[in-house]
This record gives sequence, C-alpha cells and structure tokens, in this order.
Amino acid sequence: MKNIFIINAAHPFAHSGGKFNKTLSEFTSEYFSSKEEYQVRTTQIGDAYDPDAEVENFKWADVVVYHVPIWWFQVPNGFKEYIDQVFTAGHQNGIYKHDGRSRKNPEINYGTGGQLHGKKYILTTSWNAPHTAFTMENEFFQQKSVDEGVMFGFHRMNAFTGMELIDTHHFYDMEKNADVPKELQNYNTFLSQLSI
Repeated sequence: MKNIFIINAAHPFAHSGGKFNKTLSEFTSEYFSSKEEYQVRTTQIGDAYDPDAEVENFKWADVVVYHVPIWWFQVPNGFKEYIDQVFTAGHQNGIYKHDGRSRKNPEINYGTGGQLHGKKYILTTSWNAPHTAFTMENEFFQQKSVDEGVMFGFHRMNAFTGMELIDTHHFYDMEKNADVPKELQNYNTFLSQLSI
C-alpha cells in the first residue's frame, strides 16, 4: 500500500478562482483512490490547517503530489506561507534535522540534513504563458524550462528535505486557451506512465 498526499496550492485571490487546480486535484485524488494499492490524503491551501498535522502528512506519505498555479513567476502566497509554517514545524520533527553541514567542515554537505529520504514527489504547474515562451529563441523565458528556471528553487527545497522527484507535468496557456478535457486526458496518460 502506497500513501499519496495531494496538495492543491491554488486558492482564490484577486481574479484567480483556482478552478482548474481544484479540478486537477480532485482528478488526482480520484485516480489514486480508485486503485486498491493507494491511500490518499489531501490538503487545500487557503483552508485552516495545523502545521504539526501537516508535518505528519509529509511523514505518512510515500509520494507528495503538488498542484501549483504560478503567480508572478512564484508559488501562490498562501502556499508559500504553508511551506514556511509546515517545514519550520518539521525542523527536527521528521522533515529535516539541520542543513547537513558540520562545524568541522562547514563548506560542504549543505542541504543533506533532510529526514524524508525514500519519499518522492510529483509537481504540476499551471501557467498563463504558452509553452513557446519557454522554448522559442528570443521569447520571455530565454529557453529555460519550468524546472530549470522558475521552479528550480522549489525542486531544491524538496531535495533539502530528502525527497526525490518522480516527474513534472506543466499546463501552459491555461488562462486564454485552456482545453481542460484534453489537458486532463494528457495528465491521465502522464499518471498512468509513472513508476510509483
């Protein structure tokens, strides 16, 4: 039995209602819940939470699935607050022990003090930007992918805890040209091909 912890990082703010990520999170929950080999827990950013209980969710999980809409080239403010609160509560309590260095040689081993080794994560992001903004020469993201550009720090944060990336799936042009049924079909194919 594998434990799947799904975090919907979307929450209503200004003109963003978070509808697509809500649909995506529900789809993911149903996908895993429908199979006998998985147990599922979910967190909705924007709802009240207990940081210590959320730490227990990370410790319980074999796989964490993050669904993250991108706001101004960062994670949403409520999700950043959640990370700050929960990961701080997880200091010497199952998420990370320390930064990994020793006083004898403080120049090496930074980022190796995580306590979530053996656990993995999946990241999805959703964008207003089209895919070509990342891939075409002279376009906005200078041919840097989501994972090596905007979300690089997010991946290093997870590595700091000891978690390993399974894979990422990014949804582009979701504000102006979304074809949600097609996107969900592609996402279903992505999930079905993962080794979890």
